[in-house]
Amino acid sequence: MSARERSVRTEGIILRRRDFGESDRILVLFTRKLGRISGIAKGSRKPSSKIAGHLELFMRSSFLISRGRNLHLITQAEVLDSFEGLRKDLQGIGQGSYIVELVDAVTFEEGSNLNLYELLLTTLEALDSGDDPMIITHFFELHLLGLVGFQPEFFICVECGKKITEQDQYISGELGGVVCPSCRTAVPGADIRPISVRMLKYLRHFQRSSLQELITLSIPLDVRKGIEEVIRYYLTHTLERHLNSPEFLNSIKE
Repeated sequence: MSARERSVRTEGIILRRRDFGESDRILVLFTRKLGRISGIAKGSRKPSSKIAGHLELFMRSSFLISRGRNLHLITQAEVLDSFEGLRKDLQGIGQGSYIVELVDAVTFEEGSNLNLYELLLTTLEALDSGDDPMIITHFFELHLLGLVGFQPEFFICVECGKKITEQDQYISGELGGVVCPSCRTAVPGADIRPISVRMLKYLRHFQRSSLQELITLSIPLDVRKGIEEVIRYYLTHTLERHLNSPEFLNSIKE
């Protein structure tokens, strides 16, 4: 393989980073061409480094990457969008961190997913513009689940397959979606929680609508809280792990 074949220029968004050695930094990127990759930016913590300011969390940059066997080498970086609107306060930083933490949790090394990359970029741009972060975040969460094969079923009962009627229902992360009242007792031992018909209507709307269609939506406060609890529950069960960013966001709100 020639040096040119080993080198790839692609834009990407920084999902995670950590210091390495005395002056290096290891980065996890989600890129347009290569999907999620890990790479090392040598000397990037030195005051004289030309790329240090282009390697901040959830920043979108253009990278020149030299392929390695285990760890790629990031030789160039130039910022394309720093999302300054998100970086102006802790709330914005927490929101951006949560979005990239979710992508990090559901992707694998060298797994290209252009649709997910576009969703991630659109979400960060929308948050940066100052639109309703609750609507943007829940749109992202539900569409992300759909793109990676874990879309919750909101329209039919996952147990009996019948169409959901307009009444309060139940939801199960374990079973993959809504369970009707008739089937509630048919699955003893399953983790099932109640969900109101109002919350379910909004969740359906989030799942099948574009962000432009959702952004001006007016959602009552109690429904907002309920939707957040349902989605967090479903994500935690699906990912089989707790994320760090939601706790940070909650501490800011308090």
